[in-house]
Amino acid sequence: MLFMVIEEFRNQDAKSVYRRFQSKGRMMPDGLTFVNSWVAADLGRCFQLMECDDVTLLQKWIAEWSDLVAFEIVPVVPGKDTAAALANQL
Repeated sequence: MLFMVIEEFRNQDAKSVYRRFQSKGRMMPDGLTFVNSWVAADLGRCFQLMECDDVTLLQKWIAEWSDLVAFEIVPVVPGKDTAAALANQL
């Protein structure tokens, strides 16, 4: 499954997040795959697309960062897959 991870940097402190990232990497458990990320222009939020089959892997990863980041997790599906699933209903 794909998940859009919306990270809000606590206290707008992107520097602390990137400092940890430089020293420890993403700290993801095996089976969780980073797809891509985008950072808001004001450095307040990051949007990451992650992939895994076991949601508990996301929970383990979030636990490593929750002191610096507040998370919103949204399961997502590629638009083309949604269009195909709804094709007979349109």
